[in-house]
Amino acid sequence: MKKLTANINEIAERLGETAITSKDDNNYVGLDIAVENAIWSIKAAMFPKFFGTERFGYDAGIKRQTELAKAYDEIQKCLRYVLSDEDEIREKASELINNMPKVMESVNTDVIAAYEGDPAAKSTDEVILTYPAFNAITIYRVAHELYKSGVPVIPRKMTEYAHQLTGIDIHPGATIGDYFFIDHGTGVVIGETTVIGEHVKLYQHVTLGAKSFAVGEDGTLVKDIKRHPNIGNNVVIYAGATILGGDVYIGDNCVIGGSVWLTHSVPAGEMVLTTPPKAIHVHTQEI
Repeated sequence: MKKLTANINEIAERLGETAITSKDDNNYVGLDIAVENAIWSIKAAMFPKFFGTERFGYDAGIKRQTELAKAYDEIQKCLRYVLSDEDEIREKASELINNMPKVMESVNTDVIAAYEGDPAAKSTDEVILTYPAFNAITIYRVAHELYKSGVPVIPRKMTEYAHQLTGIDIHPGATIGDYFFIDHGTGVVIGETTVIGEHVKLYQHVTLGAKSFAVGEDGTLVKDIKRHPNIGNNVVIYAGATILGGDVYIGDNCVIGGSVWLTHSVPAGEMVLTTPPKAIHVHTQEI
């Protein structure tokens, strides 16, 4: 091993001088683990026969109670990284736990949509245990509740954990109706102000994004405005399609074909396709 010749003290000082400091001097060490623990406790409470650390020794009801209590504690640990008032922390954590039955109802519809929408799915158990969309959408629905309650950072940490786990990037600010399914899922991007209706199905590499960004007089990007598209009910969007713009509305019962690029609205009941590429057949010489 080569001997370290650098001046550690000097380099550490230089790093400190150039590093971007956290707002309010927050210390986020350990947040990743706290977020993961909270997510897994919530999933174990929702699906006690699928997730958790104990296979035997609990009935489902007792395990739900145990995991919900753990989730409540873990959520509070997460919130302490971004909030300082203990009363507010307890209030936000309690609000999330109280909303879990509503979240569970939506997640159940997503599982049904996956099972009924994919001929490869042999059972709802298979969907819960193996489908990346199940993880991404379930974590999104939990994070969305915290996002709506005004919690900073933690909702993004949750959905970014799902992004790393599944390759599916759903911003917690998006509004997504019931019976939502993403088939395969890799490379899907759903932006913050996207609105999606019920019974919507996406395939891999779909982007629901922003067309452009408004710039203020000071040259910085304008935030908190509608930037992402609106998708109606009973819409199917095939692989590689890109739909951009906050003023774009895809009507109910539309089908958006693969690789379509859209920056305008589509009336209800229409199918949008690209021009098929021309195949060129080349005869190769046998060697």
